[in-house]
Amino acid sequence: MPRARRVLVVGIDGVRLDALARVLTPHLDTVAEAGFLAPVTVAESTPTMSGPCWATIVTGVRVTKHAVWSNDFSGHRLGVFPDFTTRLARQDGRRTYVAAAWEPLVTVADGGPVFRRPTRLTHHAPAADTPQAWEDADEATVRDAVAVLTREDPEASFVYLGAPDETAHHLGCGTEYERAIAAADRRLGRLLTALRTRPTYADEAWTVLVVTDHGHRDEGGHGGASEAERTAWLACAGPDITAGARPLRPVRHEDVAAQVYAALDRTPDSHWTLDGTAVPTLPQAVLLDMDGTLVDTEPLWLDAAREVAAAHGHTLTDEEGAGVLGRTCADTAACLATLSPGAARDQSLESDLENTFLTAVEKGVRLRPGARELLDRLADEDIPAALVSASPRRVVDAVLKTLGAEVFRTTVADGETDRSKPHPDPYVEAAARLHLPPGACLVVEDSPTGIAAAEAAGCRVVAVPSATPVDAAPGRRVIGDLTALLHAWGPYGT
Repeated sequence: MPRARRVLVVGIDGVRLDALARVLTPHLDTVAEAGFLAPVTVAESTPTMSGPCWATIVTGVRVTKHAVWSNDFSGHRLGVFPDFTTRLARQDGRRTYVAAAWEPLVTVADGGPVFRRPTRLTHHAPAADTPQAWEDADEATVRDAVAVLTREDPEASFVYLGAPDETAHHLGCGTEYERAIAAADRRLGRLLTALRTRPTYADEAWTVLVVTDHGHRDEGGHGGASEAERTAWLACAGPDITAGARPLRPVRHEDVAAQVYAALDRTPDSHWTLDGTAVPTLPQAVLLDMDGTLVDTEPLWLDAAREVAAAHGHTLTDEEGAGVLGRTCADTAACLATLSPGAARDQSLESDLENTFLTAVEKGVRLRPGARELLDRLADEDIPAALVSASPRRVVDAVLKTLGAEVFRTTVADGETDRSKPHPDPYVEAAARLHLPPGACLVVEDSPTGIAAAEAAGCRVVAVPSATPVDAAPGRRVIGDLTALLHAWGPYGT
């Protein structure tokens, strides 16, 4: 059963990017390390104020569309361009949740609310306009949010923390401001713990986004065009993003809502006219299957299996043939031994399969569409590539004459780990040789056997089915061919 997709967005108001280098934020660091943390430059047309920035973040459109130009929301167009919690609730019937202390986000104060119709809402207004009152309000907000996230089932949530911004306004960006940021990080940690302690967490695929709206001047305050005010940031982690991923283009505030929709596998309607898109990223490394993924050898393998089976009196059916795709010679020999009584007594099945397959490969192999371009792109982007195959070393070395052994930092063949695919060992080994955790690696595979190995290792997967259909899932994207992956990455240098 596929895991249920869920999203949590945590908005922390007014946190300067450079402050994150000085303040211990272990919980934010956890999100960043599991995905990415990238700077966001507030667009020149957008005032560096909370109202315009948060409206852009949660609607996915720029200020010229949502028309929130200040912290007075009068004259806005949020009915035409609603926030993601409202859009998902009203148009898709999804359960959504918002928790915030700043009144215009959730009440009619100053022309609000920004979040117009989520299915669940928590609001604790600060008792006074002081840093401590805002700390108390954030505490109450998180207390309620933890209860909802633990015990209920919102599919998309937004939790707002405002104390760092208010502290900077009152006291500047000094020690107290940094303490407020550290306190916000501890509250983020409680929200993340709430997700992990959900009774259904093992059956869910959570994407977490943590974002700020603007920076501050040293003395506190914002609204101007200085770099300190105009620099924000976004951290994002989830099942579709490799650890330590690198965004392929500058990240924008309007991308946050689009990222929410992508995390929920919801394709935005063209009539929404979103200005943002999900952030394309490059992984730290790419681990590539060989047969059926980079080279069109699956037909050769099937022919070899059929030839050896026929030599032992068995005609391999299409269903049986599909079952040996992505399998090792040893696994396939064991399979053939169960299909033919005569084969069961033959100790040479495995070597017969390997020799027959190798003979076919040595006559020449064709590259799959986009294979050469993908390998060239990885080399040009200096992304380590590894070849991870269920074929014997002799076959791998024969194919490397066509692919070019120099394009891979390492290669793993059958027999070089304790277990082969569908066990995770080959992919765990390849990642270890690259000195990376499996979660930082993107695997490109064509067969269910290889995909099972990659996912068991903890890798993200791009599936390029060759002979057997593959379904998409959290952490697994399905594309038609390798050129589609190159297209998703865009041109070099974007």
